[in-house]
Amino acid sequence: MTENTVPTRTRFFDHRIPSLSGGKYRITVTQDIEEIDTARDLPPAVQPFDVRTERFVLGEDDVRACYPVPDTVGDYKHLLAHITTELPALAWSRQLPGRERATPWTALLVFREDELPDDPEALGLVEPCTVRTLLDGELDGSPPGIAPGTIFDDEWDLVCDTIRVPGDLFAAMLPRAEEAALLAHVREGGPPDATHVPSGYENDPPREDELTSVMVANRFPATNGTHAVHLVSLEGWEHLLDGGVPEGEVRLVSLWSWSFTAKSDRTKGFGDVVQNLATEGLPEGEQPDLLLRSRVPEGSPSTEAERTAREYLANGYTPLAQRMESGEAGYAFYRGPLTAAPARPLPDDLPPRFDSGNSALIYLAEYGIFDATYAAAFTLGRTLALADAEFRRHLLAYRSAARSATRRLAALPDTGNLSVSDTASLLRTGGARRSFDRLLTADGGREMTAALTGAGPALLAGRRRVRTRSTGPVRVRTADLKTMVAGGRTRAALASVLSEELEPVTAWLDRLRLLEQVPFDHLVPTFDERDDEGALPPESVRFAYVDPGWIRAAVDGALSVGVGHVLDSALNELAAEGTVSAASAVLIRSEVVPNWPDTLYTAHRKGEEVTEVRRARVGEDLLLFLYPEVVDAFAITEPPQGLHFGLDSLGQLTARNLDPERGEVGAELDDPFPRETHAFDRFLRNPTDAALGADVIAVTEGPEPLVPALAEAVGVDDLTPARFALQMVDTPESQRFVRPRT
Repeated sequence: MTENTVPTRTRFFDHRIPSLSGGKYRITVTQDIEEIDTARDLPPAVQPFDVRTERFVLGEDDVRACYPVPDTVGDYKHLLAHITTELPALAWSRQLPGRERATPWTALLVFREDELPDDPEALGLVEPCTVRTLLDGELDGSPPGIAPGTIFDDEWDLVCDTIRVPGDLFAAMLPRAEEAALLAHVREGGPPDATHVPSGYENDPPREDELTSVMVANRFPATNGTHAVHLVSLEGWEHLLDGGVPEGEVRLVSLWSWSFTAKSDRTKGFGDVVQNLATEGLPEGEQPDLLLRSRVPEGSPSTEAERTAREYLANGYTPLAQRMESGEAGYAFYRGPLTAAPARPLPDDLPPRFDSGNSALIYLAEYGIFDATYAAAFTLGRTLALADAEFRRHLLAYRSAARSATRRLAALPDTGNLSVSDTASLLRTGGARRSFDRLLTADGGREMTAALTGAGPALLAGRRRVRTRSTGPVRVRTADLKTMVAGGRTRAALASVLSEELEPVTAWLDRLRLLEQVPFDHLVPTFDERDDEGALPPESVRFAYVDPGWIRAAVDGALSVGVGHVLDSALNELAAEGTVSAASAVLIRSEVVPNWPDTLYTAHRKGEEVTEVRRARVGEDLLLFLYPEVVDAFAITEPPQGLHFGLDSLGQLTARNLDPERGEVGAELDDPFPRETHAFDRFLRNPTDAALGADVIAVTEGPEPLVPALAEAVGVDDLTPARFALQMVDTPESQRFVRPRT
């Protein structure tokens, strides 16, 4: 499989104005020749011609997509409806009389329930009629003021869709001429969630086969209810683009229509959830603790014992009741493999592997209590291995094959100088072949020649072979075998020969190293679904280190099953050489997990993304991530759902850079717009008057127009249609968490 090395992208262009707009034209050719009355003898030549464009009807294949998707139900209160067509020049293919070429002749209008007289349920219903019937005013509502002379002969009987709209509502929703231009743009290719042009590709020409036209509505849907969306023609209504209210009702041509239902999500939005994820339930002003540990009691330690106890708690330990083998009861410190601070290395004087739980106990003599962390890990690993019959079978089969191979190798003479590959080959084929090879090469081959030369006469003479008394079998001590297995060359050769037997054993142990079989209460011993003060309270993100000592103890416990003598312990060393490891972890406990299953989670170290070695959902609202190195940042990003326009769940826009000298065009700026959450209402025309188009954006005109304020926020003098579209893109929200220093 190959990867595309050219970055994908989405680019926005202001418009695509054709050389000639749709309509009727005439070419007049005249000639002027000296001394000839050209007006009498050379009459002008007149050639009429037509430019045909879409005007009253769109074809089924002309529309690529609508959003919200037709007939869907969702929380759309912050999003603006839009339509994407396969015709890049559609919005500018006709010129409105008296208007600039950049002014579109179409607009996208959103209607709520009980606003359209003929469609009170806002289902997107239309009334079909011929163009002749429409322009003759035979239907209720004033017809558009289209000059009959601009109609082609075959258009009079064309059937088009129309809607009847109250005049005051139409005026309240209709964008001004400058606003209409900003609400239409041309888009080029790229994935649906791409929002910027990769460096080095900014100035290459548009790809014609990727161009589409996009028209965006200027009105937000209601919180709840059905909505009808109509792409309407503005021909005949161009005089209203500067303001004004028509009398009575108006009859509009609907080029395309659909409906959707907005339904309020009474739970918190994604932005609210992730913004408060680190601070949920904390007193105001208190800094969140993003390390995996219970809250340490306030106050200063009064004794050395209390200081030590606080240090253990700060590192992620918890005190638990303990009962010794002797029956004595007491307390011990315990933590799982996930620690708030890097674990201290195990002492150098420990044996290579733990052989029992007691050998992994750490006694704090000064305080008379134990640290049972590694002892519990050993016991857990042993318990998991005993519970898995298939693993036990593979482990015992490996040991049996390994003992046999080790003894064969010990019985062969002169293997000390062989390479790893030769040693492995010798184990596979046995020693007879090597002895025969030595016979062939000994003394330059003369020994073999003498043996063959003398064999024939000896047989003819009837001589018998003189049997020599053999010596007894060579006895190999177990300690010698253990020493042999400890050698690097021998271990490598055994690993090669026993690869088939080792594979299921090491695979199981690698899963253990990634904590796959470990119960969650061993990972977070203080976890309690009802405990808001524990190491992982509701609505929290926690960073942790992975303790290699804990992993080692658990692996040792698993390999302790079935150990019969010293050689088995040495063979465990070979089986314990795993290939998978984790250095850090991130845990999430949040409603994000069940409610947004396609959420993107990314971790970084020094700015570079780190791929997890394991991701696991370990509960209804719990996620565990393991990483091969210590990560210093973690981001939670809303699931990408395509390229849409509007506000995020906090009622803000994602402000983006537009100046190439200040960085990548399209890159997100630090501050959203507006800076205050849920403060966008001041940029609406009539935010409190539902009868006059509540939630209609004051794009360029109104008490507080949006474009001037938005342009100032992103540091430019003005916004073009492409720039405005880039600022209005509703990209997935993201929250970044930084690991505290320890």
